Amino acid sequence: MNASIENVEVDCSKSGRHNYLFITVPIIYSIIFIVGIFGNSLVVIVIYCYMKMKTVASIFLMNLAIADLCFVITLPLWAAYTAMRYEWPFGSFLCKLASGAITLNLYTSVLLLTCLSIDRYRAIVHPMKSRIRRTMMFAKISCTAIWILACLASLPTYVFRRVILIKEENLTVCAFYYKSNETQKVLIGMAITKNVLGFFIPLLIILTSYIFIGKTLKSTFQRQRGKSRYDDILKMIVAIVLVFFFCWLPHQVFTFLDILIQLGHIKSCVVEDIVDSAMPITICIAYFNSCLNPFLYGFFGKNFRKHFLQLLKYIPPQIRTHASLNTKTSTLSYRPSDNNRALVRNPLKLNEHEEIHTGGT
Repeated sequence: MNASIENVEVDCSKSGRHNYLFITVPIIYSIIFIVGIFGNSLVVIVIYCYMKMKTVASIFLMNLAIADLCFVITLPLWAAYTAMRYEWPFGSFLCKLASGAITLNLYTSVLLLTCLSIDRYRAIVHPMKSRIRRTMMFAKISCTAIWILACLASLPTYVFRRVILIKEENLTVCAFYYKSNETQKVLIGMAITKNVLGFFIPLLIILTSYIFIGKTLKSTFQRQRGKSRYDDILKMIVAIVLVFFFCWLPHQVFTFLDILIQLGHIKSCVVEDIVDSAMPITICIAYFNSCLNPFLYGFFGKNFRKHFLQLLKYIPPQIRTHASLNTKTSTLSYRPSDNNRALVRNPLKLNEHEEIHTGGT
């Protein structure tokens, strides 16, 4: 490990080092780890074993839970790192791996939520045009592409994150390191990419999708008895998206301020101390998103809540209620190979059945 340690000097070495951060942040990380592991594991089990991943939405939500799991398992390292006052004893490999998991989770989460919103837009606003392309295979290919793109976006983190020895304090930290202006430009580019690709562009796409979805639902179902079902479904997906962006917004703002510091536009150690002190708090808020999604599924999704109770009661997934009742209330009534005659009678019939199941995930 010593061979990979770089010796550096920093201008504001005391910035962001406060006793309250070394106590509260590890506690929050530990809570998020416990809740996130438990909640997301239940989501994976329920969707895979009980719901059988029969919808496009369930595939996206399954991958979202897996992405959260891949991230939260690294939180004990960060909790120990903060509790030891930013002393990293775990070596260069875990430094790169744990750091890359954070970036990977950010991009997979936001891209999956973006795809989920686009899928809901196509299913609700254009049900007839989208029924051919909205297949299980298309969803799996999309998720694979998202994971590949997220890995590529995370690659610079693996390259430039390393163990660094700060001479002034004889402290070994896990941080980004650059020796030249070219490398610094890469790191600044990474931060800008996080802001743009990891936040603002997905936010624009998702908001646009749900504006059209809301208008379609309001105009189509305001006189139908089943309107409340669509409201519940829309509330669940919108809640997941809003929680994600409100959790990540503070971190994105302070990431932008950190860009200004790296560019030299902000040279005050006081401002840098504010940014470095606030960054762990914003990271806690962002990480909290990884353990909130399972509760959103359970709160808004009737079918998910039903299968979750089955799991708690140790009821095997193969035990089901009567087939006709099950078709109406808990499973997907539409699959790519199903008969599409209902679409001729009612163009939104496909959307109705599928959305009922999506509310359960």
